[in-house]
Amino acid sequence: MQGQGILAGVKNTVAVASGKGGVGKSTVAVNLAVSTALKGYKVGLIDADIYGPSIPLMLGINEKPQIYQSTDSNKMVPLENYGVKLMSIGFLIDDDNPVIWRGPMASGAIKQFMTDVEWGELDYLFFDMPPGTGDIQLTLVQSIPLTGSVLVTTPQPVSLIDAQKGLKMFHRVNVPVCGIIENMSYFIAPDTGNRYEIFGHGGGEQLASKLDTEFLGGIPIDPRIREGGDTGRPIVISHPESEESKIITGITETLLSSLEKLKNSNSSPDIEIDLNG
Repeated sequence: MQGQGILAGVKNTVAVASGKGGVGKSTVAVNLAVSTALKGYKVGLIDADIYGPSIPLMLGINEKPQIYQSTDSNKMVPLENYGVKLMSIGFLIDDDNPVIWRGPMASGAIKQFMTDVEWGELDYLFFDMPPGTGDIQLTLVQSIPLTGSVLVTTPQPVSLIDAQKGLKMFHRVNVPVCGIIENMSYFIAPDTGNRYEIFGHGGGEQLASKLDTEFLGGIPIDPRIREGGDTGRPIVISHPESEESKIITGITETLLSSLEKLKNSNSSPDIEIDLNG
């Protein structure tokens, strides 16, 4: 458990992050969360990408959260689909309104998603992090002891450089890195079955080896993954028997195993943030 304070009923907290945008991090986060729920776990997801809240669309939720009133506090009730409880700034603003906030406001929203939402008992709470290594990331690691983190990248060098920065950030703030997921890893032509490595080959695996962390797997490019995000039916729901779904399920199993090993090996470390090192 996270303790008697913030997220007291949550057993594991996992940040899904990337060094840069455009790598499909939110799509990966949604499919990891849904895949975990399909295994029978109690799962939550916080859309911490305040400036680009896309998770409600990807999970097919377009309602507004209700307020849970108790004798000592009022809290928002997360919305749920496919067994995943979700909270997002996207529920609280109009779809066509941009979020024009300075860092402290965005960080404050993340704190509220942890303290003012009735999450209840969860086995896993995933955080879909914004790209980069800024205020929101620091707010999160200063607020709770994260169980672990995952870095999402694509194979090409420009993405790997930023993924490396993200991984080093988590190391610096004493958050265990469970591994690297390479998204858009390759493309299998449906008419010929030929494999095309559009963004290069092996970058994620090489980076994992270089930084002494686990390569959790590579997710191929498939139009059905994109369609699942646009229609609110993740591929692990819409095409559970597809090769892509099986790959995502395998990555999820490896991640959950890694998180369990982390919990059993040691307790969560004290967070010491050194911004000068």
